[in-house]
Amino acid sequence: MLLSALIGTLEQGLVYGIMALGVYITYRILHFADLTVDGSFPLGAAVAARFIADGGSPLLGTVLAMAAGMLAGLTTGFLNTKLKISGLLSGILTMTALYSVNLRVMGRANIPLLRKPTLVSWFGQRGMAPWILFLITLVLIKVLLDLFLKTEIGFAIRATGDNEQMIRSCGVNTDGMKLIGLGLANCLVALSGALVAQYQGFADVGMGVGTVVAGLASVIAGQALVRLPGLGWATTGVIVGSLIYRGAIFAALRLGLAPTDLKLITAVLVVFALSGPVWSSSLAKFGGGKRRAANIPTS
Repeated sequence: MLLSALIGTLEQGLVYGIMALGVYITYRILHFADLTVDGSFPLGAAVAARFIADGGSPLLGTVLAMAAGMLAGLTTGFLNTKLKISGLLSGILTMTALYSVNLRVMGRANIPLLRKPTLVSWFGQRGMAPWILFLITLVLIKVLLDLFLKTEIGFAIRATGDNEQMIRSCGVNTDGMKLIGLGLANCLVALSGALVAQYQGFADVGMGVGTVVAGLASVIAGQALVRLPGLGWATTGVIVGSLIYRGAIFAALRLGLAPTDLKLITAVLVVFALSGPVWSSSLAKFGGGKRRAANIPTS
């Protein structure tokens, strides 16, 4: 029983790690507070589930889900770059609109995928557990993402997030870089949503609530644990953070907390992760003060 639960936690950590990589692109690379994630995650699930439920190929349904997620990201980018709406509000507007879009796509609030062929069931028929599918997908995406961010366009995207004015003065179209980054990020988020829907056997219109917070928790926790320099280590840290985050959720449930407390647990984890530098600084000052007091000579 415990082993099965641990394997389930590993599978969730891997499949949600894809989503965390998407959040990493917007939060750490573009420095863009993108709340589209809460809408593009269930969008990917809705598109894939509807296509599969109607008798379509699960692989093609997953590809269509990625395309839909990219369109969602491009919509946010268009609102921000062309209509000059703030990044935060652009994401909120797109996320809000996507709730209705997801209902339109599914036709109802929930689509079951029981006894429907999915990528997860395809692997299961060949004696492979879902975590193998998620691991292969996650490693492939991480490698491709690392390679892409080291290309000329990738460097331009990273420079846009670091110093937009400077890179614009060098002739780079920063609006285009934002569009590419947001489209790519939400493409990954939608892919994660599509795989989660096939993994759990249904898509629900409310399954994206709190997704961006969970992604931030994974990114922040991973970077706190993996401090080695380099882009490859940064994306590895995101994956580690996703596994740690899902492990923390598992531990909290094992300690007796109710599943309804998961959002509260997520918020607390993010608060601790974000306030980590403040606590470290305070402890360092406190320790330094004690050492100085100990070195004061007494008369």
